[in-house]
Amino acid sequence: MSRLPERTDVLVIGGGVIGTSAACQLAEAGVGTVLLERGALGSGSSGTTAGVVRTYFPGNALISSLAVRSLTAYQAFAERTGTDLDLKRIGLLVLFSEEQQVREFRQTRAAQHAAGVDVELVTAAEAARLNPLVDERSILAAAWAPEAYACDPPAIVRGYATAARRAGAVLRTETPVTGIDPDGRVHTPAGTIRADTIVCAAGPWAGAVAAMAGVRLPVTTHPVEMLLTGTPGSTPHGALPMTMHPSSLRIRSWEDRILVGMGRPGPDETREAWLRRVSRHLGTTYPTLAGNGLENGWSGNLDVSPDGMAFIGRDPSRPFLYAAGFSGQGLCQAPAAGEIVRDLVLGKTSWIDTAGLSTARCPGGPAAPG
Repeated sequence: MSRLPERTDVLVIGGGVIGTSAACQLAEAGVGTVLLERGALGSGSSGTTAGVVRTYFPGNALISSLAVRSLTAYQAFAERTGTDLDLKRIGLLVLFSEEQQVREFRQTRAAQHAAGVDVELVTAAEAARLNPLVDERSILAAAWAPEAYACDPPAIVRGYATAARRAGAVLRTETPVTGIDPDGRVHTPAGTIRADTIVCAAGPWAGAVAAMAGVRLPVTTHPVEMLLTGTPGSTPHGALPMTMHPSSLRIRSWEDRILVGMGRPGPDETREAWLRRVSRHLGTTYPTLAGNGLENGWSGNLDVSPDGMAFIGRDPSRPFLYAAGFSGQGLCQAPAAGEIVRDLVLGKTSWIDTAGLSTARCPGGPAAPG
């Protein structure tokens, strides 16, 4: 293993979509940048998602605004990085089973529109037309946001990493951080490097990395598992939209099958009991899937904040920045998050007021799944 450079302007810790986006945008701005990844690029939370970038995040127009800006960047991604993301529009349905959910949508719709989100309320019958697996009798209405795209998450990481290297960044894999000194000296098995500024984008390990620097980052690790099931023979040809139910059940087409997500077993719940619970919700909302077997697709860990919204900011007492706690939404926000990190490093005014993204909004208490 070759030695690390002795120093760098900025050291990015974490090589997923957030870390590579930040490294790329810093390097392209002329900032000396080194990125360290404990495993392979994209091997953390970035490989745990359902592979969808979307703009609508119910009840949170700030996240939606980051996602809208990020989608614009993804649509120009091939031109910028030379990597085609093969975006395929599938749309997003958010199902409502209670009147309160419908009221909340109506109360927040104007803020979503102001953030640039194309989203409207549709009837239960319209929702069943958009996703023929939906039992319209099980819901009251739904939100429909057409700007949601299936994509290839590893291609995002690969594209940003290629562009970062082309701009002069040094990216090192299989290089975990083992210690951070107060003077910015960072220790790894490959040697020590001194950084003027450290950016923590370490996903599920972000809290531990920040603690090495004496920084409290209230992020916890939340395990998730994606499941696969068969597609009913009666399903019309064409991709099903990403469809989210209030129970946290979500499905979408995955090649010739259906991808199913609903977290992982609870602390006192066996995997068998959890699978039965997933099957029950699946059969209630999508009757033609009742009795379908569920197979493991892949599993992993997410970095989760107490309120489900990312932390992006700067520690007030030292040159330590963080971009973590994306709670499974990092794929949708990575380009915008990288921009914000770049502007914080350069001392520039960002395109958005970032005050609500700092850890100051969660002054105490442990982090929990969002």
